[in-house]
Amino acid sequence: MSLQNNASINVTHFIIGGFDTLSRPIAVGVVILITYLLAVLANIAYIMFIISDKRLHKPMYLLICNLAVVDIMYTSSCSPTMIGVLLAGVNTISYVECLIQMCVFHLGTLMESFVLAFMALDRFIAIIYPFHYHSYLTNTRVVVLTFILWFVAWCFVCYMPATVVPLPHCSSRLKYSFCDFPALIRTTCVNPEKYFNEVAIVSFFIFFFTLVFICLSYCAILLFVKLSSNNEKKKMGSTLVSHLICVIVYYCPAFVRSIFTRFGVVLTLEERQGLLIGAVLGPCLVNPFVYCLRTKEIKQKLFKIFKKFNTSE
Repeated sequence: MSLQNNASINVTHFIIGGFDTLSRPIAVGVVILITYLLAVLANIAYIMFIISDKRLHKPMYLLICNLAVVDIMYTSSCSPTMIGVLLAGVNTISYVECLIQMCVFHLGTLMESFVLAFMALDRFIAIIYPFHYHSYLTNTRVVVLTFILWFVAWCFVCYMPATVVPLPHCSSRLKYSFCDFPALIRTTCVNPEKYFNEVAIVSFFIFFFTLVFICLSYCAILLFVKLSSNNEKKKMGSTLVSHLICVIVYYCPAFVRSIFTRFGVVLTLEERQGLLIGAVLGPCLVNPFVYCLRTKEIKQKLFKIFKKFNTSE
């Protein structure tokens, strides 16, 4: 660990400087606020639909419910901070709050990939082994496996505070728009490249293997679909499209931000900020609407609610 020339300082608060060069902060803040509220409300509504209807207490809907919980946690880890900076001018955050925000954000990042891989497994079993689906994936097994995934993700995340806390800080100004691992490491008195590379390697293996797992499940399903009837093909295709949209929206910006930048892709500060905001808000907003529009039971429930509302008027 090589210290820079700057003397270390005692940091109790960080100054968020990621939006300092933004020409229209109010407009960006309003967009983030509206998107955040829509994403949170849509995910909460989805969770309430699943909890309130016993017919939806099935493995697939438990996974979708878990994805909604992850989405709320993921976007809520940093969106309120960005909204506070842009709309209220509150550009400081305490050291402890910053560490918590970093952990929650990266926990959400990992859980998004784990849940999407788990959902791919669910669809694989449902389509390839439809008659054994309920014996392979019971509600109890889904809950147990979900808790295991949360535990594994938290074990990976623990590396970050364990790395950052012992390091001396030479600056209290965050270069980015909220507290993530790269932003905090850049405030320390050490060469950040070593830590960036370590995180990039771990991120690469997690993203790569979960994405490969998802792709292999898709290939197996597509091969099976070729041997199926036209009606079955349509139903299976609809299921795959829903999951594929969620996978693309999440993995594309995640790979560019976490992996490709380590292999020569150069992004300006503004490009990185935009990509990061899109990576946080995009999946959390898209996921509930995708599954809502493509899930028969949810559409029927919404139709009944709207019909009841119109009748009461």
